[in-house]
Amino acid sequence: MIWVNALVQGVLLGGLYALLAAGLSLMFGVMRIVNLAHGTLALGAAYLGYVLVDSTGVSPFVALVVVVPVMAVVGYTIQWGLLNRALAMGGLAPLLATFGVAIVLAQLLQETFSADSRTLQVGTIGIRSFSIGDDIFVGWLQLIILGAGIAVIVGLQLFLSRTGTGRAMRACSDDVETARLMGIDSRHMYAVAASLAIATVGLAGMFQGMRTQFAPASGDMLLIFAFEAVIIGGLGSLWGTLLGAVTLGVAQVVGAQVDPSYGVLIGHLVFLSVLAFRPTGLLPKMVTA
Repeated sequence: MIWVNALVQGVLLGGLYALLAAGLSLMFGVMRIVNLAHGTLALGAAYLGYVLVDSTGVSPFVALVVVVPVMAVVGYTIQWGLLNRALAMGGLAPLLATFGVAIVLAQLLQETFSADSRTLQVGTIGIRSFSIGDDIFVGWLQLIILGAGIAVIVGLQLFLSRTGTGRAMRACSDDVETARLMGIDSRHMYAVAASLAIATVGLAGMFQGMRTQFAPASGDMLLIFAFEAVIIGGLGSLWGTLLGAVTLGVAQVVGAQVDPSYGVLIGHLVFLSVLAFRPTGLLPKMVTA
């Protein structure tokens, strides 16, 4: 039963990774941008939530109502003001632009909040759990995060496939010149896609802050986990992202069950194995297909 419990905990951890990776997958699927500022933006959301909770005394769950829309506006602004110009330049410009955003934001967070770790206090729900059988325990907060991750993946997939704006995004990804000839403003579509992506990053950052401690230097590790989940699942595939996130979470928790120092290492090895034997990922279907 110990291994079954490890499997369950891995799936729950995969819910957080799915939230972290969904925006990265969306931006690559629509705009072919690898957002190197992804993890730092998640931290920015966590710190914004911390400021709201500390100054007003509201629950972090209430702060989500403010943080997620603010991050959506941030995403739209970054895409419209910076990344659209970088895309027009082509080459490595978008990658370098997101790298610059990550560096500047990380430094701003460190200067503002210092290098000390913070956490978002959620009360007893952060430690409460229920049991399935004798040796399997499910934390309520982890279950909420998993549910949010699945809901975000499903919501984004339905948005892309069932709405006019979603179809316009897919058209811009397939052939931006033809889309423009049909009257679609690709710059606006890209900005809307970035807005959705960074909003999901904001949600992930808040849940990360509720789940554990965070600091300005934590962004790189969050980016790595999100990137590994996307690659394992398949670049640009939202369903693949969910599968990759769960696979990575299970690998880390099972590895930690063998030896506490093996958790992250086993996850990296699974990532490298997928790159070596199935480089297109487990579900290599683009969100724009």
